[in-house]
Amino acid sequence: MICSFCREPAILSQRYLGRHLCQRHFLEDFERRVAGTMEKNGMVKDGERIVVAVSGGKDSTALLFSLHKILAGRDVEMVAVTVDEGIAGYRDDTIRAARAIAEKLGIEQEIVSFREMYGYDLDEMVQGKDVAPCTYCGVFRKNALNQTAKRLGMTKVATGHNLDDEAQTVMMNYLKGDMERLMRFRPRRAQPGLVPRIKPLRDMPEKEIALYCMVNGVFTESRECPYANLSLRADVRDLMNRLESLFPGTRQTTMQGFEKIAQIAGGDWAQMELGKCRVCSEPCVKDLCKACELLGKLKG
Repeated sequence: MICSFCREPAILSQRYLGRHLCQRHFLEDFERRVAGTMEKNGMVKDGERIVVAVSGGKDSTALLFSLHKILAGRDVEMVAVTVDEGIAGYRDDTIRAARAIAEKLGIEQEIVSFREMYGYDLDEMVQGKDVAPCTYCGVFRKNALNQTAKRLGMTKVATGHNLDDEAQTVMMNYLKGDMERLMRFRPRRAQPGLVPRIKPLRDMPEKEIALYCMVNGVFTESRECPYANLSLRADVRDLMNRLESLFPGTRQTTMQGFEKIAQIAGGDWAQMELGKCRVCSEPCVKDLCKACELLGKLKG
């Protein structure tokens, strides 16, 4: 297999684009596309201070590494923030990997934990509960990142969500018929108390992200979260992977279809005005945020 742009051996076949890339052209293509996503969506401006959510997995590692290269020389400050949810036998390894990539790049890192912030590890939160573990994890991770970003005086939170994640989320909301959640994918205006989030890797397939880490020597083998298979996302992931294998480009067309729906919907699904949680003052739709609602149930 030969690179579509030179005569060097290809290391990647992009079936959805009908081309092959050698190592040099793959790296150039990856960083060009990430930079293009950031520019197109106005994600980063000079003078910004960005929290980069770094779990230690391949997505967040690629995020930190690529941002470090793309933003080199610009007036942008980055801090890597790692959230320790408290998952026995899993999180310790990824925290070590997160610490290693931050040290390699010379980027300040801060580690915050569910136990310190909420009084419980995730393992304790989900014991004997009928709520999916991913619900607890998602709610408290978002809350922890927002609170940490505000405490550090940061202007953006960057997460490692990739194309696979985005297409899965769109499909999940299609299946649930949840238009309100679906429309949250549209560009959102700033809300008081909510640090804006950006997803520089949103157009990058998961496999290419893993390859990017491997080629740059920053890939760390990690196990899947033990709670991952207990969610609807696991089934949707398997469905989307099979469709992508049969029909290359399915993930891209899923996102393109969503964008057309969002454009047609126009102002029919206007962004909600957020208020303040009466307990913690974090932004929320009702008078009690989801994190405080779950904490209340945990405390009985």
